Amino acid sequence: MAGHSKWAQIKRKKGANDAKRGKIFTKILKEITVAVKLGLPDPNLNARLRLAIQNAKGVNMPKENIERAIKKAVEQDSSHYTEVSYEAYAPHGVALFVECMTDNPTRTVANIRHYLNKHHGTLAVNGSVDFLFERKSQFTLPKPHHLTLEDFELQMIDAGAEDFESDGDFITITAAMEDFGLLQKALDDLKIEAHEAGLYRLPTTQVNLNDEQFAQVMRLIEKIEDDDDVQKVYHNLAIAESQLNLEY
Repeated sequence: MAGHSKWAQIKRKKGANDAKRGKIFTKILKEITVAVKLGLPDPNLNARLRLAIQNAKGVNMPKENIERAIKKAVEQDSSHYTEVSYEAYAPHGVALFVECMTDNPTRTVANIRHYLNKHHGTLAVNGSVDFLFERKSQFTLPKPHHLTLEDFELQMIDAGAEDFESDGDFITITAAMEDFGLLQKALDDLKIEAHEAGLYRLPTTQVNLNDEQFAQVMRLIEKIEDDDDVQKVYHNLAIAESQLNLEY
């Protein structure tokens, strides 16, 4: 799973920007709305809502924003969102898997196709990219201070953790998709709240590019991520340490 921490560093750096922060809030609020509509407004009885709230807290979303979104989803008719995904290739053979939540799939696919065409990418048929990724549980959290890192990792391994990546003050834990609940319970027992958690698509192989090619692909990824209908963009682009601070 090497490389995830570098991608997380880039995401946190971009997320510090006010405009990006607003888009992140919008995507999480949409997830909260859908979670309430598909389940119950009580996070203790709705695992998807609980996870959405957890991720909202991880990006420091104000509590009143979260409560307002839940109340609005309960009291009002909200847009009917459909979850759709698209598979594509960026330039230089980089695979993309795009997860969306939209009230207009026709608009969404047209936008995705436009971004790809403009940045020399191509939309692919379903199944042509999916096999390059595997579904895994992941938790990104601040390094615990009330116990040693060794003790913490041992307890997480007992709960199913397969891999650990350190990134400054953060640690990312990866486990099998089916062990998400066990890891979540282990963290709850330790009173540790993840900064970000969920089921992710992690690449089984990665593509290494030079700086110019890397910047070209990142411009495309960012353009797709900025679309309001897009929730997540997964890719198999390798990120070298020297590319973390590239301007693109």
